[in-house]
Amino acid sequence: MTKNKIDRIPIEPEEDTLAQVLNSMRISGSLLLKDKYTTPWAVSIPDSDTLNRVFETSRNVRIAAFHLVESGRIKLRVDEEEDNKVIKRESAKTISLEAGEIAVCFSGNSHILYEGNQQNVIPFQELLTKQSHDIQQSAFQQNLSQQNGKTSLVCGAFLLDDSFLNPLLASLPKVLKFNLRKQNPRLLPIVKLLMEDFHTATTSSGYVIPRYLELLCTDMVRGYVNSLPEQSKGWLSAINDPVVGRAIDSIHHQPGHDWTVKKLADKVSISPSRFAARFRDKLGESPMMYVARWRMHIASQMMVSNQQSIEQIASVVGYESLSAFSRAFKRHAGLPPATWRSQAR
Repeated sequence: MTKNKIDRIPIEPEEDTLAQVLNSMRISGSLLLKDKYTTPWAVSIPDSDTLNRVFETSRNVRIAAFHLVESGRIKLRVDEEEDNKVIKRESAKTISLEAGEIAVCFSGNSHILYEGNQQNVIPFQELLTKQSHDIQQSAFQQNLSQQNGKTSLVCGAFLLDDSFLNPLLASLPKVLKFNLRKQNPRLLPIVKLLMEDFHTATTSSGYVIPRYLELLCTDMVRGYVNSLPEQSKGWLSAINDPVVGRAIDSIHHQPGHDWTVKKLADKVSISPSRFAARFRDKLGESPMMYVARWRMHIASQMMVSNQQSIEQIASVVGYESLSAFSRAFKRHAGLPPATWRSQAR
């Protein structure tokens, strides 16, 4: 008896806006430290730009440091920025983390981890290398490395591509705190596997650890999106709006189209005035401002990832002249496209 052969056709669900942006970020990561700490201790983590230089990654990559508390508790204080200058304020918001909680600094801001006083703060880079004789012999370092320490902490970094004018990164809180046990217990086995691979360092660890971290980061973002109140504002809420979300989807899929408010309103079948008002209410900016920002985001992505000329890229994102594109890009980036491209690679 001959069995009927069944043709199996893979089903690929249509990619929604959030999935599209997450995919473009090519999330990966690395585990950097796992240690035990005894109070008092304090560690300073530099900002994303500094970490880019330390790890020799592109400036278009946002390095989001994360900290997972295995046992004990820690405090995290994020440095603020004013006019592109870091302001270290004692009054800055402090976040407390306990066992089973993780914090991700999606903003890329510098920050301090501590418990007890902060008089002797050790730079993260020195803690990574542990090559300085002075640090190794100091009482502070002994505090950091005591195996009977009450706090066990895992530090790592998510690497997020295409960060320039990325609407998702702009919509996330500076620090996202996540309780793995309460908010997503299904990730606990992933964290366990992550720790096992980190310690055993098998031949495939270099491949699987970034995959585990991609899943961890993606699910944290999804968890945050699902926790947003129904009437919340911002990009993450707007992409699920039946009117604004459809318009955003059209812009994302056709960034080079000759969009106008009327054309976008026609796409979602409402009047231009109602559409523009609803769009601004949800996102806090006009439809055409969003179009311009998305075009610059796509242009930055192309400048880093392929060899097309800037003139060709300008055409792809809807500009008829190179000069018009260059002026628009400089307004958003503060640099001409060619200069930005050379620095981002």
